[in-house]
Amino acid sequence: MRDELLGLAVQDKDFVVVGATPEDMVAAGFTPVGKDFPVFLHPETHEEYALARTERKSGRGYKGFTVYSAPDVTLEDDLARRDLTINAMAKAEDGTLIDPFHGKRDLQDGVLRHVSDAFHEDPVRILRVARFAARFGFRIAEETMALMKSMVDTGEADHLVAERVWQEFGRGLLEEHAERMFDALERCDFRPKLLPELREIPKTFSGTLPVRFAVLCWPLQESEIEGLCDRLRVPNEERDLAVLCCRLRSSLDASSPGGLLNLLKRGDAIRRPERFRAMLQVARIVQPGFDATTIERALAAAAAVDAGAVAHRAPEPAAIPALIDRAREQAIAASLAR
Repeated sequence: MRDELLGLAVQDKDFVVVGATPEDMVAAGFTPVGKDFPVFLHPETHEEYALARTERKSGRGYKGFTVYSAPDVTLEDDLARRDLTINAMAKAEDGTLIDPFHGKRDLQDGVLRHVSDAFHEDPVRILRVARFAARFGFRIAEETMALMKSMVDTGEADHLVAERVWQEFGRGLLEEHAERMFDALERCDFRPKLLPELREIPKTFSGTLPVRFAVLCWPLQESEIEGLCDRLRVPNEERDLAVLCCRLRSSLDASSPGGLLNLLKRGDAIRRPERFRAMLQVARIVQPGFDATTIERALAAAAAVDAGAVAHRAPEPAAIPALIDRAREQAIAASLAR
């Protein structure tokens, strides 16, 4: 309902069924797929339908919940377990808006407000609120910010599941105003705990997720990047680009044929040109005056060398690497002379 009321394209639909049992769903042709929750696939559309449920905290962290689902659980009960009022709205089959927590009003006012004190039971919601702040530019209600800060102070936020952290964090990085996510995390004192390596946050972000993450990590040492990636379970593509930028950022002023070839070799540019060009994109974002023209010309020239033909002319196998390097260096020199 949130995106529909905002006039945005609806990407996902969540269907909630009330007054039914799992046996009722199976009898109607639905296929059960939920391991932890009562979720079923529609027999024709294959969309997911979930039975209305409530959750009771039974331990720390994301999995510390006991789920209750039965015909007596109402839609309002189900909506009450949602994180924010703007996410706790539904539409009946006849199109009627069901909005027991005044989400539409908060949507109109541009406010992110938690539904109930149960918000504190799932620490990943801190990241979700920060992500929504970046996505919509909404302000966070004072009472919600106070609750988020309390979750940090009491240690509840220490029990996040790393994979879920990256899921929310990565999506937040892709928002148009990703910097607002970091502002929200700073205000609730969570940024120093979650991201202690980050001493300054870029003013703007652009590009793909690997590029944005590398921009964020640009000032860090390699050990700091590795520590951050291990803690957040950062995927390999994002990790590799951030580490590559760290290793090459001090060599981007290379201008001689030999220096340029060394840069290309260290960056594995011939074998992985797209990743290397992504590194150059990161450098242009972080250093607006950076001109990668010479490096790009060197890459094109080196890549054009027929390594197979050079190897065929080698007097012995051991001489092949040096001969290929010489041919590529000469090609780079010729490209710079033009």
